[in-house]
Amino acid sequence: MKQIPANVYLIFFLLFGALLLGKLFYLQVVKGEYYGALAMGQQIPVEETNSQRGTIFFNDGKTILAQTVISPIVYISPSKIPQEEKEQTIQKLSEILGDTIETITLQIDKGETIKKELTTEQYKAFKQENLKGVYIDEIFNRVYPNKKFASQLVGFVNGEGNGQYGIESFYNNTLKGEDFLKGKNTTFSIISSVFKTGNEITQTLGKDLQLTIDYNIQYYAQKLLEEAFNEWQMDSGQIMVEEPSTGKILAMAVWPTYDPNQYGQEKNVSVFSNPCIQGLFEPGSVFKPVVMAGGLEEKLITPETTFFDSGSANVGGPSIYNFAKKAWGEQTMVGVLENSINTGMVFVEQKLGKTGLLKYIQKFGFFEKTGIDVAGETYSTNQALKNGYPRDFAVASFGQGIQITSLQMLQAISAIANEGKMNKPYVVEKIISSKGEVEQPNTTSPKQVISKNTAIELSAMMVSVVENGGGRRAKVPDYLVAGKTGTAQIPSPNGGYYEDRTIQSFVGFAPATSPKFAILIRMDNPKQSDAASSCAAPIFGKLAKYIIDLKQIPPTK
Repeated sequence: MKQIPANVYLIFFLLFGALLLGKLFYLQVVKGEYYGALAMGQQIPVEETNSQRGTIFFNDGKTILAQTVISPIVYISPSKIPQEEKEQTIQKLSEILGDTIETITLQIDKGETIKKELTTEQYKAFKQENLKGVYIDEIFNRVYPNKKFASQLVGFVNGEGNGQYGIESFYNNTLKGEDFLKGKNTTFSIISSVFKTGNEITQTLGKDLQLTIDYNIQYYAQKLLEEAFNEWQMDSGQIMVEEPSTGKILAMAVWPTYDPNQYGQEKNVSVFSNPCIQGLFEPGSVFKPVVMAGGLEEKLITPETTFFDSGSANVGGPSIYNFAKKAWGEQTMVGVLENSINTGMVFVEQKLGKTGLLKYIQKFGFFEKTGIDVAGETYSTNQALKNGYPRDFAVASFGQGIQITSLQMLQAISAIANEGKMNKPYVVEKIISSKGEVEQPNTTSPKQVISKNTAIELSAMMVSVVENGGGRRAKVPDYLVAGKTGTAQIPSPNGGYYEDRTIQSFVGFAPATSPKFAILIRMDNPKQSDAASSCAAPIFGKLAKYIIDLKQIPPTK
């Protein structure tokens, strides 16, 4: 093998040395002040200024819930401001940024690197100036165009580029664009990147998400909640809409809400959590269809089975009463749901027994998470109920003494609507890469929790609730609607229940013969309403009619 001449090695090292000197000249002279400002701002990670996060779309694939935009930014490095130009520079900074001279002077005197996002006008103003120690750059900034709209569902992105709460957190790794550089912003890491890539930063674009959420339904649900707050003065409220045949969540609205663009200004951080999946509550009478389903499925009752209501039931401990201590006399199981008779549900529970009751509570998913693809979902194992006394099981038959989430309740009602098949709820329909590759992350098979016949029987009983019972105000002209009201007491931390506080809710689906949607309305402690039939049921009726008109669903009567 021929030996390489020594002068070839010499030429190679000379070229490499020239390249090295060129790069160092570029970094230290051409871009030296800029990188110096960055290096002094150790609290600013590279990812914040360079990561391009994926866009989140509503179900039409066009309307945007969250997006990343390029925003101009100014870095101010106090050590690079000449002493003789300090006063003039501070004056200009105050004029352009709108901060007081005193504030800027204090920051500069402390040697703090100042970072500010700029408006278009501020950006243009800085471009016209030639201020030493002041550097203009562009960053990728997370923006939520609809502001307070669906905020608990989407969450937000913090200053370090990580999703917090909601969809932003659950799909953080999917949405997040990956920079070549990660970790602390040091001169060494920047130089390393430049030599390895030939560019300042190498990026991998984040993937986009297309949701199941319908913009129009979500908007109207949010509007109804705001109207409900003004009319009924509730502490908080929720509206959710699910497609029973698939598990798609079409809307998840919460009141009160917040602006994820301004999350840092929120003083009450509890507003960031999503009560639809994180707020445990005792459901009250909306839970009755679940227990009735168990009695029907086990053939212990039929819709026509009768019992005599004396107004109270005694299974040990304090007697159990109906609402307003009313006695209904002889009633069928249809009448029990129509009139929401607590003692009638105790009758069903006594036939099921402890084992049977727990069996159907478990089958309908109340002892586990739904598995929805939104961060922070909670659930209760309801261990106190499992270890309870006979009276605990009796009151659980009408939704007292059992802790669930609103989403668990909607999932159960959707299973009844879907011929007894329960789907896992989800909010992301598609994940789309920058190359256009599409992934569908939520494709699970439904679980049969009750038979089709039981579901049909129970659906007919729930239609009777709306046609003839406490759910009359949820009616939609020319359509059969199935539903159930619930007015639940709120437990007191000191034991027992508050006498003047309730959670008023309504669950149902339509059209009852071929359900296209299921809805849950929940209002926490409405001050101007005594029962869900007055406030929650009418809201259901308004939203159901809106969805029917929107989707042009043919009449069923």
